[in-house]
Amino acid sequence: MVAGGLSVLFCGINPGLMTAATGHHFARPGNRFWPVLHLSGFTPRQLRPDEQDELLSYGLGITNVVARPTARADELSREEYVEGGRLLVEKVERLAPRWLAVVGVTAYRTAFGEPKAAIGPQERTIGSTRIWALPNPSGLNAHWTAATMAEEFARLREAAEGS
Repeated sequence: MVAGGLSVLFCGINPGLMTAATGHHFARPGNRFWPVLHLSGFTPRQLRPDEQDELLSYGLGITNVVARPTARADELSREEYVEGGRLLVEKVERLAPRWLAVVGVTAYRTAFGEPKAAIGPQERTIGSTRIWALPNPSGLNAHWTAATMAEEFARLREAAEGS
């Protein structure tokens, strides 16, 4: 779900089992990505995972740090994150989105060797692409509600619209 010149390329951690089975990003029913994307103003209505192709018409795309599907992200090794980060840099250099939004600050920290990174815009860039670490929308992430996630996603949207 990528193209050149996107406004924002969202980057999940890795495909969950439901995503692997359906071919649709953030497909697990408890995942809050699609509701939060709409609540934050990125899309005019809440899309379903099977409508992911519509994101391109909004200048948005989706990829993952690691390609291997798992039931939980904690099943991934540090080496997989690091290699995924390397491949992600290559993809971003080729596609040149304005923003790379890594959905999961722990994944960002591990993949990019930034152990102290926090949610929000990052100092690091990939060429001209800015990076934003977002909270993980998984239902397992109880630290963030859909409303507080939507506020952070909206901060990114406003930055993307201003750039």
